[in-house]
Amino acid sequence: MNRRDSLAALAALCAAPRAYAQSLPPLRVAWLAAVPREGFGQLFFGSFVEGLAALGYVRGRNLYLDERWSGNSPEEVERQAAELIALKPAMIVTAGAAARAAAKTAASVPVVFGFSGDPIDAGLSTDFARPDRNMTGISFMMLDLVGKRIEILKEVMPRIGRIAVLSNQLHPGEPREYAVTREAADRLGIEVSYIPFKGVTEVESALAAALQSRADAGIVFPDASTTATSATFAAFALRHQMPFASGWSAFAEAGNLLTYGPNLRIVWRRVAYYVDRIAKGARPAELPIELPTTVELVVNARTATALGLKIPLSVLLRADRVIE
Repeated sequence: MNRRDSLAALAALCAAPRAYAQSLPPLRVAWLAAVPREGFGQLFFGSFVEGLAALGYVRGRNLYLDERWSGNSPEEVERQAAELIALKPAMIVTAGAAARAAAKTAASVPVVFGFSGDPIDAGLSTDFARPDRNMTGISFMMLDLVGKRIEILKEVMPRIGRIAVLSNQLHPGEPREYAVTREAADRLGIEVSYIPFKGVTEVESALAAALQSRADAGIVFPDASTTATSATFAAFALRHQMPFASGWSAFAEAGNLLTYGPNLRIVWRRVAYYVDRIAKGARPAELPIELPTTVELVVNARTATALGLKIPLSVLLRADRVIE
């Protein structure tokens, strides 16, 4: 192949996504998120849009996204859902707790969710394999990873004797997550101080209780409230020399010791798959609810140094990312 032919082939390859986008019919999708757009919200929204683009849906060409963010109450989120339905979208995509608002108001349109809790406990479905409502999507709650987080924390802190478990009781599936956590800690000979709280407004009081528990470290269940207050946890950890581990990378990126859990960037790109399938005629009941297939270990080495901890080589070699 000569240079001219090579350039022509490259140009054709670059043009292929655009041509595919033009061949797909216009699609109107409503986006409903019960979190602020800034920061973490923008991260997973951007990943979702990237996933759609990879499937040929390009905003401004054949994709129209109507967005609503961060209602101040469940009632406000339900009102936003009703506003979106009035725009007659092909479907609604929800992030976090907004799925529960959509369940109440969006019976007339398909709903695709990215949901941190247990969708069955939340009433979004009664079955992962065969969703029985107009809703399907991905749940981020991976109970088989809970014990692994504690094992990794013990590798970093071999003498750990007690952990504080900080858990948002408003999070669907929370009792299941705590039960698995307790079993893992018992297996490793670690005592547990259970510190439940209800939403962002009670995080500070939960941290005060963690300090009173005299725990060596903390396990924080990942959800929107603990991610939104990641910096609060990180500042507390440095002030009181109490490291925290959780499940989503944003928690480590904010200055906490480590996270082990689903790669949410990949998860949100996968949510786009559901949109594509429904846009092409599939019903939510035909699309099983999935769990993430890609997990990541993120270690904040800078925080470890500040806390006087040495990350073992065995952990560093397994880490997908080390924050220096």
